[in-house]
Amino acid sequence: MQWFGLATYEKNLKRHTAWVDNAKLYDLVELNRVGDLGIAAPLLQSIEQTISAWDQLQLEPLVDRIKNLIQSGQVTYLASNTYTLCSPYQPGRIFAAASNYYEHAQEMGTKLIERSESSPFVFMKAETCITHPGSPVIKPSSVEKLDWEVELGVVIGVGGRHISVEKALDHIAGYVVFNDISSRDLTRRNDYPFSHDWFRGKSFETFGPMGPWLVPRDCLGNPNNFRLLLDVNGVRMQDGNTKDMIFDTAEQIAYLSRMTTLKPGDLIATGTPTGVGMGRNMFLQPGDIMKASVEGIGYIENQVEAEVDH
Repeated sequence: MQWFGLATYEKNLKRHTAWVDNAKLYDLVELNRVGDLGIAAPLLQSIEQTISAWDQLQLEPLVDRIKNLIQSGQVTYLASNTYTLCSPYQPGRIFAAASNYYEHAQEMGTKLIERSESSPFVFMKAETCITHPGSPVIKPSSVEKLDWEVELGVVIGVGGRHISVEKALDHIAGYVVFNDISSRDLTRRNDYPFSHDWFRGKSFETFGPMGPWLVPRDCLGNPNNFRLLLDVNGVRMQDGNTKDMIFDTAEQIAYLSRMTTLKPGDLIATGTPTGVGMGRNMFLQPGDIMKASVEGIGYIENQVEAEVDH
């Protein structure tokens, strides 16, 4: 399938859905009106609705028709100064893989046993952590060690339980860029006999920049060879590849589905490669700008701001 994305944007205080071609946004309602495409209502209303009906959608026939509309000049793209790009959709649940790259585990001082004797380590982030591409990441006054983690975000489009590894990729709607913002100091605890509190350290609001759009699975193929990059203030910090995951995307989906029924709209943050701030003893400060990107998807850019005392 030819590349395209599905985006959400805000204009005049209302949210709209858009088709993305060559990093340009085309309003879906306008495309449908001009091209008489017969696009199903869920696709026009919101990407949440689109994902909920993913197994019923017929996107492929639309690709050529929309490409032809765009190339013929019958529709024009949205000027970038006329809208605000939003997160593509609001996940229902966010599952996140910890220490899923060997070099990242090493930089964090995490000792892993042999893969054959282990299984994925998954925690959950609050869904309220999601924030838009271009929106600020707020550094709470209680946080001293604010860190970045670029990750491939996998969006479930077809739910299921006890999904096999062999069929796991069939359950994916698409992919997004995800930045798993983390408070390293609040993730560690000494007031309980449990050394880590993943939820507390990673669930503050704005700790989940996501975007810039959802790219359908069939546009990118197998997710086991995507390059991941993250820059802070223009300096390269992370440069990894999903082929180096300890447990790949399919294995993570299968693992999660043994415990819970995966649902359309669930987001899996599949882990981060080496190069985080913790390994450098370098942490984010107000004014710092992060640019996180995943090959084949795009990039998101977020600036750190200090929390305003209330």
